[in-house]
Amino acid sequence: MIITPGALTALFTAFRAEFQNAQAATPTDWQRVATVVPSSSTSNTYGWLGQFPTFREWIGDRVLKNMAAHSYSITNKKFESSVAVPRDAIEDDEVGVYKPLFAEMGRASSAHPDELVFALLKAGLTTTCYDGQYFFDIDHPVFPSTDGTGTAVSVSNYQDGEGPAWYLLDVSRAIKPIIFQNRRNYALKAMTDMNDETVFMRDEYRYGVDARVNVGFGFWQFAYCSKAPLTPDNYALARAAMKNFKADGGRPLGVNPGLLVVPSQLEGAARKIVVKDANAGNEWAGTAEVLAPSWLG
Repeated sequence: MIITPGALTALFTAFRAEFQNAQAATPTDWQRVATVVPSSSTSNTYGWLGQFPTFREWIGDRVLKNMAAHSYSITNKKFESSVAVPRDAIEDDEVGVYKPLFAEMGRASSAHPDELVFALLKAGLTTTCYDGQYFFDIDHPVFPSTDGTGTAVSVSNYQDGEGPAWYLLDVSRAIKPIIFQNRRNYALKAMTDMNDETVFMRDEYRYGVDARVNVGFGFWQFAYCSKAPLTPDNYALARAAMKNFKADGGRPLGVNPGLLVVPSQLEGAARKIVVKDANAGNEWAGTAEVLAPSWLG
């Protein structure tokens, strides 16, 4: 191949097609448990976390509540994946060898949010959320007044144990348990200017994907973690605890746990509990879907 600016543009178009096709075809799970929040700055501060709107009969003037303010912030991080293609490979028409590499980069860009989201879910026992407690904790403060005053009662969304962790989530709300913050989406770029110093010095062209994103926690009330054995009794305990969660002021939140997230070694046990089996007579059948992402191990 004679290398010209036009030839390099056509080559990048072919590489980008491989990238985009694989990106679109890659199955992902992170959207099941995370809400995408766009970002337009270095970080987003979620001062409204912990504030659950409630309705009252409108008699007289509106009642404006001074809600407890939180300073939970998620700072965007930069991620990249880059490759170099030797000029000789292009000159010798060997670019077909590199097309699978760009397809893999497309797959990796779609899978990266999965890695971030489920890694954060696993870290929920040691990572704080908006109220200053670990996301999964036995001491979440819930106050008797809607403005966050008074003596708080400790509420737990965690059951201790020795086994692998499993999670029961309410993913039916506008804000899911995890927040995926997107400042700059994953996109393929090229450095193929024939006057570029790297092209001159190393005789290679560079291609890379980058993004600015990060993850953080939403409402702890929409998630429950257990390290006790995944049995019908412990599943029932988790459901009951979540359905009993209340906002400040004692108002029921109407939590509807409907997604059971488990590591691969617990997938069978999870399905025995919540997937209908005419022969098993399992009373919890149909109460939740099972999700066993490979990122949980």
